[in-house]
Formats: sequence, structure tokens, C-alpha cells
Amino acid sequence: MSTIEQTDAPTGARSWFTRSVLLDAVSAFARFFMAYTWISAGIPKLNDHMNMTQAITAYEIFTPQFSDLLARIIGPLEIAGGVMLLLGLFLRPASKVASVVLVLFIIGIAWAWIGGLVIDCGCFNIEPNVDKQAMDYLMTILRDIGFLALSVWTIYRPFKKFAIYP
Repeated sequence: MSTIEQTDAPTGARSWFTRSVLLDAVSAFARFFMAYTWISAGIPKLNDHMNMTQAITAYEIFTPQFSDLLARIIGPLEIAGGVMLLLGLFLRPASKVASVVLVLFIIGIAWAWIGGLVIDCGCFNIEPNVDKQAMDYLMTILRDIGFLALSVWTIYRPFKKFAIYP
């Protein structure tokens, strides 16, 4: 007499459930990690306008006046984007904007690298680079590509649980 194993769900349903849970976990990580990233990048920029302006000007892309404007708005915009992801407000549009911004950051860092500029990107720490050592451009670009991948993931598969207005 052989024993037959009893299961609550067919094999296909179990693999779908496992896959769905895994994809939800990746989506939750992408959403909440990027919320943390944007908020933690924006907070130091709020009260350090001079250093932020200098960091932007060092890229030699913008005029001093436009660098000043960007220094005033970039921190609050990063925080706003992070809060939108955290609360689940317009997840896809917020991630699309974040993706565009990240591409622009990558282009700016590559521009500085190609131009041989010795700068500090001003991404998370906007303290002046006193020892004048260039940042690790490749690692910074790879980090931003990772952030871009998480943002693109959120565009295509947003984690809508706990979202106010997904």
C-alpha cells in the first residue's frame, strides 16, 4: 500500500505563490530603500546652501546662478520624492522622475570624470573635500546604476501595500 502525499494546493499554485511573495519582497525593498535613499540624500542639503552650491558649480556644467538655484531646490525635491515613495503617493510617476534624475546624476558624474575634474559629487555628504582627492567615479556611477535599477523596478512593479495613493 503506497502513501499519497496530501497538499493544500497544486504544485503550480505553490510556485506562483512563492514567486509572487518573492517579487513582492523585491518590490517592497526597492520602494522603501529608495525612499530612505532620497530622504537621507536630501536632508543634509537643506541647511548647507553654500557647500551645495559649490558642489554643483564644481561640475562646470551650470552657470553660478543656476547652480545657486539648483542648490536651493534639490534637497527639498529629493526629500519630497522620498516621502512620496515612503507614503505610496503616485509610485510610478515618482519613480519615473527619480529615474530621470538618476540618469542626469550619472551623466553629470561621467562628465566630471571624463573632464578630469577633482570633485565631490555632493550626493550624500556635502562637506567640502579638504584633501582634494577625487571621488571614486566608477563606484559612484555603479551605485547610481543600482539606484536606477531599483527605481525602474518600482515603475514596472510598484509595491502598493501600505500605499496611500499608488
